[in-house]
Amino acid sequence: MAEGQTKFNKDFFDKVEPIKLKDPLAFVLGAIDRNEAFVFKYADAVKLAGHSCPAVSGAYKLTQIALKKLYGKETPIRGEIEVKMKGGVDYKANGPISQVISFITGACGETGFHGLGGGMYSRHNLLTFDEENLPDDPKSVCSVVFQKAGTPKSVEVTYSNYMLPTDPRMGDLMPLAVRGTGTDEQIKEFGTLWHERVRKVLLDPPEGMFVVKDLS
Repeated sequence: MAEGQTKFNKDFFDKVEPIKLKDPLAFVLGAIDRNEAFVFKYADAVKLAGHSCPAVSGAYKLTQIALKKLYGKETPIRGEIEVKMKGGVDYKANGPISQVISFITGACGETGFHGLGGGMYSRHNLLTFDEENLPDDPKSVCSVVFQKAGTPKSVEVTYSNYMLPTDPRMGDLMPLAVRGTGTDEQIKEFGTLWHERVRKVLLDPPEGMFVVKDLS
């Protein structure tokens, strides 16, 4: 590990497939060469959220799945992707999940960049919340629609994690970890059990965890 990098204690973070996108705005303003891409790793999403959990990992994975469906073998273009979250910002984990999606795709809400030269490269209002339409499956965590801006090509990805196994020891260890009253060994054990669920979302998702619907 290079000096100055975050020292994560979960080795499987590095085994998660990265997400690559080109960002024309970064090239125009000189941050990156034309043919280079931004590379997002799961650890970047952890830094954004300040933690790692099934919601953060689910947001990362569903974004990866959606981009592959929209772009195939082409490199996705950051800033040309519109995102609609089913349900309001306060619906279940929509808020934190939308932050991860926004970070990767560049799609922002009302606080987004308004663009240059009359709106070119704008990220403003590319991410919205559809309060009137909730996910079809009430047991799901979220349903998100991704669309290539200016085209009819769109997909909906629904994420559910109720099928994840839960070790019974977590129930006793969680309050000790959250309140900080447990020993270092107990807190470490809880973190290990917690991250086994995260690992499955990212590396071994059960059937039905991510359901993709082509809306084109």
